[in-house]
Amino acid sequence: MGKIIAIANQKGGVGKTTTSVNLAASLGVLEKKVLLIDADPQANATSGLGIDVESVSVGTYQLLEHTASTKEAIIPTSSPNLDLIPAHIDLVAIEIELVDKKQREYMMKKAISDLRNDYDYILIDCAPSLGLLTLNALTASDSVMIPIQCEYFALEGLGKLLNTIKSVQKIHNSDLDIEGLLLTMFDSRLRLSNQVVEEVQKHFSEMVFETIIQRNVRLSEAPSYGESIINYDAASKGATNYLSLAQELITKQTS
Repeated sequence: MGKIIAIANQKGGVGKTTTSVNLAASLGVLEKKVLLIDADPQANATSGLGIDVESVSVGTYQLLEHTASTKEAIIPTSSPNLDLIPAHIDLVAIEIELVDKKQREYMMKKAISDLRNDYDYILIDCAPSLGLLTLNALTASDSVMIPIQCEYFALEGLGKLLNTIKSVQKIHNSDLDIEGLLLTMFDSRLRLSNQVVEEVQKHFSEMVFETIIQRNVRLSEAPSYGESIINYDAASKGATNYLSLAQELITKQTS
């Protein structure tokens, strides 16, 4: 049975989508069957996998509205063993449209519950906010992975996110675990980067992934070509980091 992991942090620019796309591609290369759900109206995970966002007619929006089935929404990607449920800018409207609905926090859970047996991993790329979309992702997931960039404001807002996770555990999803904190955009030459790593490891020891994602030019370039780092440059530091993260995730689940 597949594991559903939300990749969330309400701060923008922390490497959420980069992690979603490249972790999904890495798990696929390691022969796991993976589905990536783009739950961010910016649709960067969709374009980052080479899908023209304008051509998306069925995706996460229709899924949450229950106007399309998962089978209609899933599209294959050029990455091995990786399927995608794409997003479109119309996803912006979903927060307003779901407000009056009963059980509005459970729309995603209902929509994807039948997919568990088809995939080893289902990853959800969340929007950079703690709104209804992210709440739906957390309610539908088994665990949440939190990317944290190795910069000055890294821990700012983390408390807020952890409180949101606590309230989701209490009210909507008692089984939700924290998969781990992932340190991203690490630059070993900067004293600040090293300080942030120390600080996060000191405060959250067991919760922090051993793999650290280093700042890497190839990693920044890949999305503009509509490719994961694995397809774009498998020999790059970024590819090595994400393959290592994927392996760590698999090992953690089997141990």
